[in-house]
Amino acid sequence: MKFFYSLLCVVSCSGALAQTVDSLEVIVVTAQKKEELLQKIPVSVSAITAKKVLDYRLWNTREITAVVPNLYSADPGDNRNVTSIRGITTTSYDPAVATYIDGVNQFGLDTYIAQLSDIERIEVLRGPQGTLYGRNAMGGVINIITKQPGNTINGFAEGNIGNHGQQRYAVGLRAPVVKNKLYIGVAGVYDQRDGFYHNVFNNTDFDRQHSLSGNYYLKYIVNPRWHITFNLKHIANRNNGTFPLVNGVEDAFAKPFELNQNAVTEMIDNTFNTSLSVNHTGHAFNFSSQTSWQSNHRYYTNPIDGDFSPIDGVTIINNYGDDWNKVKVFTQEFKFTSPTTSTSPFKWTAGSYLFVLDNPVKQATHFGEDAELITNSPEKNYSLIGTTTAKGFGLAVYGEAGYAINKQWEVIAGIRYDYERKKQQVLGEYQPDGSPGPIFEYQPDTSAKASFNAFSPKVGLLFHAAANNDLYATYSRGYRAGGLTPLASDPSVPPLYAFKPEYSNNIEVGSKNTFFNNRLRVNVALFYATITDAQVPTLVLPDAITITRNAGKLESKGAEIELAALPVRGLEINYQAGFTNAEYKTLKVSQNGGEADLSGKKQLFTPDMTSMLALQYQFDLLRKPAIQLVARGEWQYLGEQYFDLANNIRQSPYNVLNSRVGIVTKYAELYFWGRNWNDSKYISYAYDFGAVHLGNPKTWGFTLRVKW
Repeated sequence: MKFFYSLLCVVSCSGALAQTVDSLEVIVVTAQKKEELLQKIPVSVSAITAKKVLDYRLWNTREITAVVPNLYSADPGDNRNVTSIRGITTTSYDPAVATYIDGVNQFGLDTYIAQLSDIERIEVLRGPQGTLYGRNAMGGVINIITKQPGNTINGFAEGNIGNHGQQRYAVGLRAPVVKNKLYIGVAGVYDQRDGFYHNVFNNTDFDRQHSLSGNYYLKYIVNPRWHITFNLKHIANRNNGTFPLVNGVEDAFAKPFELNQNAVTEMIDNTFNTSLSVNHTGHAFNFSSQTSWQSNHRYYTNPIDGDFSPIDGVTIINNYGDDWNKVKVFTQEFKFTSPTTSTSPFKWTAGSYLFVLDNPVKQATHFGEDAELITNSPEKNYSLIGTTTAKGFGLAVYGEAGYAINKQWEVIAGIRYDYERKKQQVLGEYQPDGSPGPIFEYQPDTSAKASFNAFSPKVGLLFHAAANNDLYATYSRGYRAGGLTPLASDPSVPPLYAFKPEYSNNIEVGSKNTFFNNRLRVNVALFYATITDAQVPTLVLPDAITITRNAGKLESKGAEIELAALPVRGLEINYQAGFTNAEYKTLKVSQNGGEADLSGKKQLFTPDMTSMLALQYQFDLLRKPAIQLVARGEWQYLGEQYFDLANNIRQSPYNVLNSRVGIVTKYAELYFWGRNWNDSKYISYAYDFGAVHLGNPKTWGFTLRVKW
């Protein structure tokens, strides 16, 4: 007992803890590209503060599933997060939910960093955000803000250890180099774990992975009105056993986390993002410029299994050097807003956005000794090499304004114009094993261009019914850019087929309320959306290439509630729930040489309900030294969902239980945590041909966090 008390004294260091809060946090967000109170903006926004990020133990953006109503996110096996909000889901490398990190649009699934560390706040806007955010924000926007340096020296160091070989170490430091003039910030994470899956082919762990990431700031205050920030982010992922998939739902559940793949390799995945921000605060307007460069190089050191079985059937090769499979994106945004201190009833935001994309892809589908089992052809031991050079350019201008008619009524209106041009060049070559190079072209060198443009309007009405009660109604139009289909080995799938943009019309009404001196907060929203020219994905095998077609009309409707309460001192309750009914009103797709009518089927990756209840109690364990005990429990519920358009691959409703208990002092925190304590077995992601990836099993561990 004496030893335990001594340990508490060491952990507590010195000083006193902040008093247990008696009211909920007052949250300021930048969801509409300017600082505003969360409870006063006519948009469905979930704000996860720095404290909540730690409370929920969020290490990756996909873990905000159900923490945000009607949001579902999953890893298909290669660390790219596929995210759905309100039935609007990502079906290609162009996401349906846009992600911004520190003001920079993370252009595609390849280039954004999903690792979370040293987070100031995560804002999730639900529903189309086309006016301010443009392309690929049809489902919503995830806006991540990391902590930036200032005049005080502060930082943290954190260590995590757990089962399945989990180790995660994070550190951050922010400090002034020259007070009131120059600041520096550094943060980094090293993360590793053993594989959850076991490969019976070679009796080893599968999906063993580790990563190293960093986030670096240099901020210069030119004068009180101008400041410049340079930011660099990077992550190096290594995965021994990418795509832990099992063919068939029954097999996946009969022997959970067991697979049988003969082609095992390591994924090399390097992402590098830089940005330069220039900000001006003026009397007439505020101005900002955001310039960014993003790149990602991802390849497999050896051929990766393409049939997810022990046979020598199909493997995928993409290790062709630094010139290939390396996405590069340049973006530039200029933004003007009305001054923050203005007392005018007229508030406005306007700006422009530009991007340039270069994406050279070279990938071979290799057919081995057992290829006949896959292709029903006696031909074997050859490769079909597809080479694609894709370039893109886009330009947008936007504006949004709000006018307070009186103390109760405010009108909002906005519009955005997007123009995008895409160009692709493809070449398909045949190379038998043993040949020094390709011997003929099965797809001659071909090129195509396509351009798209769209107007995205928004109108809304905000009613301040009382000091702590706001009602709003909005109409907005969503837009997801069209594109060109890639090259596949299937001759029935023409390359460079242009598919059209996808559009949505969204109506939303909501209410934001606080009660009992900000001890209870209740936000409610109802939404209805129709999506035309729905972009429907079809996975072409054995190439593992997704072909997109405009094939239907989707209707999505539902409701959301967010509740936060402090009923008694030290007890905090958070509850979020979402209900979505997303159904194809018309849907006709090619199937087995004919056409299948899938009208009435449910949307992919869209649980009909998401629910998260979190209870946390904190009380004084010792007063001198000041030590508190924290106990937390979470209940997550996800409703029925489907993973293929025909709705054959179904996941029934399931629950996940999480908990955390620990001691907290002014300078340190020590926790024991567990996730999925009930060891629920469920499909996290599945491909339409039947390959299944289960969600993570029960995990537990310890966290020690020191701060100063």
